[in-house]
Amino acid sequence: MWGRISWCSIVALLVATAWAAPHEGHDHGGHTSDHHHHLHHGKDDPHPSHEEMDACHLLAPHNADFAFSLYKKLASSPAVEGKNIFFSPVGISMALSLLASGAKGETHSQIFSGLGYSQLKSQQVNEGYEHLIHMLGHNRDAMQLEAGSGVAIREGFKVQEQFLKDAQHYYNSETFSVDFSKPEAAAQEINKFIAKKTNDKITNMVKDLDPSVLMMLINYMYFRGKWDKPFDSTLTHKANFQVDKDTTVQVDMMKRNGRYEIYQDIENHTTVLKVPYKNSTSMMIVLPDDGKMKEVEESICRHHIKNWHDKLFRSSVDLFMPKFSISATSKLDGILKEMGMTDAFDDKADFSGLTKEVKVKVSQVVHQAVLSVDEKGTEAAAATTIEIMPMSLPDTVILNRPFMVLILEDSTKSILFMGKINNPTA
Repeated sequence: MWGRISWCSIVALLVATAWAAPHEGHDHGGHTSDHHHHLHHGKDDPHPSHEEMDACHLLAPHNADFAFSLYKKLASSPAVEGKNIFFSPVGISMALSLLASGAKGETHSQIFSGLGYSQLKSQQVNEGYEHLIHMLGHNRDAMQLEAGSGVAIREGFKVQEQFLKDAQHYYNSETFSVDFSKPEAAAQEINKFIAKKTNDKITNMVKDLDPSVLMMLINYMYFRGKWDKPFDSTLTHKANFQVDKDTTVQVDMMKRNGRYEIYQDIENHTTVLKVPYKNSTSMMIVLPDDGKMKEVEESICRHHIKNWHDKLFRSSVDLFMPKFSISATSKLDGILKEMGMTDAFDDKADFSGLTKEVKVKVSQVVHQAVLSVDEKGTEAAAATTIEIMPMSLPDTVILNRPFMVLILEDSTKSILFMGKINNPTA
């Protein structure tokens, strides 16, 4: 008998919007205290040791390579042609690593190889994510950044105790029982969990469940921050955005003159601008020259990011940026198979580290991400900031055609989110 595992990688991002009430701890929708288990250390615990920090940074270059590989696969897919692309590479890597902790043999090897972890041991990867989640969760009054996992298990289905312990300890996972034989009720319960973790930004991710599903692995990443220097909403105006040579849409274009880190990469036909949030997170905007998006997409890699970081310099910039709110959903089964992770979806799958009750395989991988950008800071109190500007003509950056975005977290060297804004109104 073959059973099914579904895996949803769920992420939500709300950037520079009004600050809502902070979470009052973890709320699990009325479940009893023993229904969810949480063994991961708390946000107020001491920071991990330097050895653990090294474990976290050990993953960073591999995760970046995986991020760009996945982006290129998505960008070249006919299914997303002309559409917005947005996803959390570190969230997907985290979810696959959790899945790998229940895999054995060639199934495990293929997942690790696809992630770029072939030279790493499972313990190094697990400890790397333990530290990464801990570091991301240590934030900070001016922003909220949460990452973790959920394991929804069919009532009566036996899962290896070690897998659940590792999921809880290393991946900040909470485990709960679901009656998958009643698909609508199961979907409702899982969606309730996801909505809580994403501050109600993703509310209806799971639908049309197969009643034969045995488990669902959920990964979430939620980010809410405020610009280090907010935009003045009175300067926002209507403007055109050129989606392609045949399509123009009207957007609410924000404007701000300020000191930003900028670099014009003539060789790679790109202007790069870094727009900081409070604390250690920033949005890197990659604006290809007109007509050069495909060329940039095909060549971009983590070495570009490092090179741009090294060459960015502070300058006066007139920045024109559209307000937008987009949602992108990606079915990743086929792409992950193309990246070599075939056995996990096949009858050859070996998830004996996850369960010994029946043979199981992954049935689907779905990922959804949400991005909202506007002018606001996150404090209700009025405030005025005065920037001293040099007496020179500013550079002008107008985001009025498709551009790429990367949300970077500097302390962990992580690409939290990345994508392409092809049409801000879609």
